[in-house]
Amino acid sequence: MPTETKTASHYVEKPQTLAALREGIAAGRVKAVDLAHAYYARIDAKNPALNVYLSATRERALAQAARIDELAAKGDPLPALAGAPMGIKDVLVMQGAPSTAGSKMLKGYEPPYDCTAVTRLEAAGAVLLGKVNCDEFAMGSSNENSAYGPVRNPVDTERVPGGSSGGSAAAVAANLAVATLGTDTGGSIRQPASFCGVVGVLPTWGRVSRYGLIAFASSLDRIGPFAGNVRDAATVLGAIAGHDTKDATSSAAPVEDYAAESDKPAAGLRIGVPEEYFSEGLDAEVRAAIEKGIAALEAAGCAVKKISLPHTKYAVPTYYLAATAEASANLARFDGVRYGYRSARAGTLAEMYSRSRDEGFGAEVKRRIFLGTYALSAGYYDAYYRKAQQVRRILAEEFLRAFAEVDAIVTPTSPFPAFRIREKTGDPLSMYLADIYTVTASLAGICGVTTPCGTTQAGLPVGMQVLARHMGESTAFRVARAVESAEI
Repeated sequence: MPTETKTASHYVEKPQTLAALREGIAAGRVKAVDLAHAYYARIDAKNPALNVYLSATRERALAQAARIDELAAKGDPLPALAGAPMGIKDVLVMQGAPSTAGSKMLKGYEPPYDCTAVTRLEAAGAVLLGKVNCDEFAMGSSNENSAYGPVRNPVDTERVPGGSSGGSAAAVAANLAVATLGTDTGGSIRQPASFCGVVGVLPTWGRVSRYGLIAFASSLDRIGPFAGNVRDAATVLGAIAGHDTKDATSSAAPVEDYAAESDKPAAGLRIGVPEEYFSEGLDAEVRAAIEKGIAALEAAGCAVKKISLPHTKYAVPTYYLAATAEASANLARFDGVRYGYRSARAGTLAEMYSRSRDEGFGAEVKRRIFLGTYALSAGYYDAYYRKAQQVRRILAEEFLRAFAEVDAIVTPTSPFPAFRIREKTGDPLSMYLADIYTVTASLAGICGVTTPCGTTQAGLPVGMQVLARHMGESTAFRVARAVESAEI
């Protein structure tokens, strides 16, 4: 076996930071091509048990790795993500690669263009290994809604990895990628990151272009990274953030050096702890872990104070009205006509529409389409959708007032650790309540980071959510880094 392959295997056996991988490639200690081969070997060995990857993009990945090796051989400066093996959530399109959104509706669909976030990752040197599993059309909190089977949590394979970006979180936790991209509409990055014991980032809405994202709820959807540590997550966000002419809703605000900002100490920052996030329903072990995290922030020199976000109790119903209404409109495009699944049992045009959507969509997606269509229907629009938008504004204003007093807000990411597979599938309301601590930030458009914050007695990860004002990612990274450094 060649020396390079042995070296690559060594790099894969123990998770490496992005900086360590880049340094190793630049110094000639490992080749990006050998590293990619080693990761594919690991995926081939472990994916059957975890069901993380839906497809591999080997030819594209190896071609990108070869370009990185050419740069290294010439002694040219390497970009920030040079050679980094990464996975991409299957709601983000890649040219020539299947993009199913975890749905039978899009089985076999290969888009003719790349998502902007994908383009920017490759420009930064990342090696994109393939597409990872997710809840169908990003609708779910457990990754059990995928048409291609559930993802299993690498920490405990009898438990869910969280959703909808469960494949993205599990890939990092199992070291089937150094970092990944996921999407977050109501908690779909933060909750699975918490369940799998990795770092997940919710960027400010508009911070990352949504061009090439298969939409769920356009005013809520965001693309963000998963990584094994805060600095790596900050580095990936820096690579994909920024204005995009292909997305008019992307922000023109300057992109900070998030990795460098995350190196700054958190001492002197004002941290708010909202009482509403520590009430009935919070698991005792989760509470204890988060309280240790808060104590660690105090020890790091942060000023901690209690605050109140009294309208938090309205967040879940508000979210599930606003999000499902937008889903109803966005998913109307999947009609069996232009692309995607078409029923073979259709005799008329009306039957083709009806049967294609009934057979192509899974139960959870259909449930949300029904809810959203009802909320938008004549006679109910004002009572439901419009009212939800009014409450959404109140929630956003509540955060603005809070950030006048504090620099960041810390909460549990989830009220409980990862639950068992099939434990909540028969109770949609219970499943929706898994998002109780994450949907508020989604509705308000603010940013956040979830970072590991201890484990339960059973060894299940607990995540702390750090929320910051609009475009306040640097502050969130500093606080998350302080929690990470405490090694709770």
